[in-house]
Amino acid sequence: MGATGITRVFPDLSDDLLLNLFHKGARAQWTSRDLDWTTATTLSPRRRLALARLLTPVYFGEQTAMAGASRILPEVMAAGEATAQLYLASFIMDEARHFETLTRLYRSLGHDPLGLREMPELLRYYHRISQGDRADWVWGILFSDLIGKHFYRAIGPKLTPADPFLGDLGSRILLDESRHLAFAEHYLRRNVARMEPARRRALIEMRDDLFRNLRAMTERVRADTAAFDVDADDFLGWVWSDVEVFGKRIGLADGRGDAGPPPPAAPLKFDGAAASPASLPDKAEKAEPIVARCFGCLLSLICARRLAPA
Repeated sequence: MGATGITRVFPDLSDDLLLNLFHKGARAQWTSRDLDWTTATTLSPRRRLALARLLTPVYFGEQTAMAGASRILPEVMAAGEATAQLYLASFIMDEARHFETLTRLYRSLGHDPLGLREMPELLRYYHRISQGDRADWVWGILFSDLIGKHFYRAIGPKLTPADPFLGDLGSRILLDESRHLAFAEHYLRRNVARMEPARRRALIEMRDDLFRNLRAMTERVRADTAAFDVDADDFLGWVWSDVEVFGKRIGLADGRGDAGPPPPAAPLKFDGAAASPASLPDKAEKAEPIVARCFGCLLSLICARRLAPA
């Protein structure tokens, strides 16, 4: 890795979109202490459990995005991408804020996230994002932000009338995610234009891998989406439609057209079936003690994988 981008004392901080996004993020800071936790939450016991289960991929994504951005920042510095460096610093703060707030939300719900034995695709999904160079990572972040966007848009309207607290939380996170999507689109559009066809094809294959994992995760919580009158297939369709739109904007149209999303992969074989909502007690079952104790180490190994320069 070249050191030129890191050792330069006076970088070029031209007034571009990424610098503007950095300033927007800096002005829009908030924390969990700005929310009125005395009103959280009026959900029924069934919906509390459903929300805890549905939030699991989003919650895990916030933590891995925070760790992954910390890992990729030196790669961006080495490439001399000065305004992207500044933006990623604000991105890390956003993810840390979301992760801390959702952790507190889980406590108020009285449930834990799903364990890795119940949703093993979590590790496969985020391990896939950690592979490759910084363009792969940003492409994965764009995909994950679209999942979060449609989660909050689908569930938010079901919550806001009866539960203003959750509506307020969702609207704050959506504003942050809109900046993340703008960053990812701008960064990828600039870099994809310089890629060879084989490299672009690799990003399309990554997209299909991520969607297969998303479909498997969504299938495990299908009954929970129904608890909020949201159809799981509709949710998958919204995410896929947006992924295609963003793909075309950044130059990754693959000619699939009306063929739709990629076919599902072979069913995962895993030692331990996912628990259904009906089989769970009021407090969601935790992962095995050894997984809980070692989760931080496992996550660190995934996120610390050395990234190749783009």
